Amino acid sequence: MGAYGAWDVYINNHKMTEIKIYQDRECLAQAAAEHIIESGTTAIQNRGRFSLALAGGSTPKAAYEFLASDEYAQRLDWKRVHIFWGDERCVPLEDPDSNYRMARQSLLDHVPIPAKNIHRMRAEEEPIKAALEYEGYLRTFFSIRKSFDLVLLGMGDDGHTASLFPSSDALNESVCWVTAVEHTNPPPPLVKRLTLTLPAINAAAQVTFLVAGASKSQSLKHVLSPPDQSSPTLPAQLIQPLNGQLLWLVDEAAYSGKSKQYDTI
Repeated sequence: MGAYGAWDVYINNHKMTEIKIYQDRECLAQAAAEHIIESGTTAIQNRGRFSLALAGGSTPKAAYEFLASDEYAQRLDWKRVHIFWGDERCVPLEDPDSNYRMARQSLLDHVPIPAKNIHRMRAEEEPIKAALEYEGYLRTFFSIRKSFDLVLLGMGDDGHTASLFPSSDALNESVCWVTAVEHTNPPPPLVKRLTLTLPAINAAAQVTFLVAGASKSQSLKHVLSPPDQSSPTLPAQLIQPLNGQLLWLVDEAAYSGKSKQYDTI
């Protein structure tokens, strides 16, 4: 399961970023489960609770399934874990496109986490109202401890992350922590969404990307390469924790397109 490639790189000339590469999607998912356990244990030991923002998508889902297994689930004090979401589609709770539904079926229904510790986005409500409500909830929850212990993110073929899409007005948000967005360019499903904003994500103590599949290789190469003013900035490039750590867990297929000249420093 161990990473057979691991590097530290600089992004935007000053941000230290760790990249770990795994043989395949299954090894990546298992490593992500280990990472969540380790991050949660440290947070609980140091601060008494672990605040985790979940991502949607097939790669995070595979990690959640590992985390829900007996081998992993017993290693975390779930009574001290608080679950949030990085984004959500504005669909009914039982809709197949619901990130909450996916997380519940793959993880939350299988671990002893108190219901009061599950803080979902109420995306079935009117989107702007739901965004304001979730923002208010987050600001109350984090009134003392400023932000998430760990935010999990995926990345789309187009370089989007959470529901922050290329050219979206949401990328310009500098104050709000949650906003409603409308995705109009396929894929993925063209529905209204709620998403954490860059200020909320970049305030986290740790942000971890989970990226798998050859279709992501060109975007991953772009994101992890030095800035190029002739190329558009992808949303994933804007994830730069202010005082936190940034980690990329990727599989070989996703990483294969990356230029080797940027592997080491």
